Parts: sequence; C-alpha cells; structure tokens
Amino acid sequence: MRLFAPRSRFLVALAQALRFYSRLPVPRLPEETVLMGGALDFPEIAPAVPVAGGIIGALAALAIFLAHGLGLGVLVAAMLAVGTGILVTGALHEDGLADTADGFFVGASRERRLEIMRDSRLGTFGGLALIMAMLLRVGLIADLAFDGPRAAATALIAAAALSRGAGLMPLALLTPARRDGAGAAAGRLPVPAFTNAVIIGCGIAIVLALVGGFGVLRALGACVAALIVARGACALAELKIGGQTGDVAGTTQIACELACYLVLAMG
Repeated sequence: MRLFAPRSRFLVALAQALRFYSRLPVPRLPEETVLMGGALDFPEIAPAVPVAGGIIGALAALAIFLAHGLGLGVLVAAMLAVGTGILVTGALHEDGLADTADGFFVGASRERRLEIMRDSRLGTFGGLALIMAMLLRVGLIADLAFDGPRAAATALIAAAALSRGAGLMPLALLTPARRDGAGAAAGRLPVPAFTNAVIIGCGIAIVLALVGGFGVLRALGACVAALIVARGACALAELKIGGQTGDVAGTTQIACELACYLVLAMG
C-alpha cells in the first residue's frame, strides 16, 4: 500500500517548484522528507513547474485588474504587472538573462564566457538585454490590454506557465557547461519529465488563451513559437558555452514568454 497518493507527490513537487522559482513563503509540507528527502529534485518537480509558473503569472495578473479598477491606463497596468512578477520571482530569470547576454556577446572563448556569466557585475550587453526585455514585456502586455483586462491577464498567466515548461528544454537537451551552479545541480533532465512539463504548460496556455478570446490558432501558435525559441536558445548555448547553466535556463524562459506574448498579440 502506498503511504502517499500521487496527489501528495504532486503537491510536494509544486511546493518545491514555487520555492525555487519565487520568493513566496511556501511552508514545508510534512510529506517532503518522506517523498523526496527534502532535497530539490528537478525530474520530480518538472511537471509542477508550469503550474508554479501559472500561479506566479496569476499574481502578476492581479495587478492588471487592480489598475483597471482604479481607472489607470494600459501602459501603467502593464508596468505594474511586470513589476509584480519581478517582485514575486526575485528577478530570478532577469538575472540569468543579464549574465547570459554579457557572457555570450563579450567573451571570446568558452572559458571566458563562463567566467563573465559568473561575474555579478552588470555589463553593457546585460543591461541592454534587460532594457529590451522589459520594454517588450510592457509593450506587448499593454497591447493585449487594449482588448480588456481579461485578455491581458489570461495571456500573462498562459505565457508564465508555457514559458516555464518550455524553459526547461536546455536542461533536457544539453549537458551542464560547468561542474557547479544551478545547471549542474539540476543535472540532465530526463526527456519524459521535460515532455510532461511541456504538455502541462501547453495545456494551461491553450485553455487560458481560449478563455481570453484568442482562438485556437493563436493558442497553438504560441506553444509552437515558445518551443522553437527554446530550441534556438539551446543551439546558441551549445555554440557559445557547449552546454547549459541556470542562467541559460532563465534566459530561455524570458525568450519563450516574449514569444508567447508576441503571437497572442497578433491579429
């Protein structure tokens, strides 16, 4: 007889995913030590990652409804939503984007690129990448908000879930580029675990896109676009550093999120 039901295992995975991907004060569940030894296990938590992303996105989406209720414009609503998301995650992915941009486009060798990515100082390419990502996020969410707060909110949650599922692709396709760090700690993610995460992420995104009135074609297009962008990020990481790091995974998440917004904003 099983001591804990599969639901308990998923709740443990979700709690661990929320702790890793956000700064939410998620309490430790009593089943964690028994089921997972209390340690973070990426193959175990992978299916819960897009769900955690959806929760994070939902918190950011609340800012859109708040801004709408206060009579604020779509640009302010988008800025508040993006800011809320960054506060909830502690800028986890943005930090990875800045480090990756600095390393990939400054270093002349693999070793130098990895060294720059480890450096906490912000360089020119990292700063520009952050500015561009923030401008695109705010601009696309504001564009979506012209169709009403529901459209923008559902798109935000859909993108948050989908991008975190697709954002695991570097962990599944690439070996760690260094022996330490978040990428090395996560190790090589089994393809079935990644596939489950993508299926769940796409499922959440499609349902929410339909609720938001985007239609089937744009919903499916967002999923395809996110996966194509994730594959491109993997190819670039393989070319530049010969593998993956936590920074690469964070960068992939942001790129997939932007791809999702872009497709949903079309038409």
